[in-house]
Amino acid sequence: MSGLDSGGAARGKSRFDDIYVQPDPRAYFTRLAPLDYEIPHHAQPVFRRLAAERAAYGAGRAEGLVVLDLCCSYGINAALLNHDVTLAELYERYTSDTARRMSTQELAAWDREFYAERRRPDALRVYGLDIAAPAVRYAREAGLLDAGFTDDLERVPPGPELRAALPEVGLITLTGGGSYITERTFTALLDAARGPVWVSAFVLRTVSYEPVARRLAAYGLRTTVDTSRTYPQRRFTDEQERRYAIEAVRGLGGDPSGREEAGRFHSVLYDSRPGPAR
Repeated sequence: MSGLDSGGAARGKSRFDDIYVQPDPRAYFTRLAPLDYEIPHHAQPVFRRLAAERAAYGAGRAEGLVVLDLCCSYGINAALLNHDVTLAELYERYTSDTARRMSTQELAAWDREFYAERRRPDALRVYGLDIAAPAVRYAREAGLLDAGFTDDLERVPPGPELRAALPEVGLITLTGGGSYITERTFTALLDAARGPVWVSAFVLRTVSYEPVARRLAAYGLRTTVDTSRTYPQRRFTDEQERRYAIEAVRGLGGDPSGREEAGRFHSVLYDSRPGPAR
């Protein structure tokens, strides 16, 4: 997740821009730990399952699949997808006294060894896209991303490097970035894609995904969602943010009782695959 505003940021939601422009992820985990930011934990088994299904849909070989993680920040989703590690372990690791004493270069070297030892045999190639350049750079240095891009697709078309990489992508993932990117980003990505691209997006209930779903339909992707199942994202930072979320959910026809009213943002999972329009 990147909290940097790229044109689609929700007004009333707290901003975390400062933790995405640090040279490494220690501030990210330190700041988000008290808020119980947990959506990557919920996404971990979902993305693993969908990656296997997408690989079977295509050539039938998982090693040929490339995943593009939008708003990838420090490569957290890539870490959880490709390595035997949990989000709780990452919180413990990056807020530890050991990590606190390291320089960024030492931390990156420590991470490269850590992730190499825990890399899964079914690991996939993962590309990351985020306008927070320091976060993407670190994810590359730690060995979490096979390629990283910082193109702001809300404002400009893909650059030559990203455009050259997009035909390889078979699955696009998103956790937490739905408040900051719009259908413009998905249009830019799918215009340059080749072959069927699936999209799996965890989107806050405070945000309408309908404009994105309509745009994906223009590329032959049918979007499904189970609105009865929600995934807690994080605690609210304050009462003002809680009131904003409750009002936003109600404004979209949702019921915040037991979810946002209880003190947390909640997301729903949108799954887009090739298929007939609804």
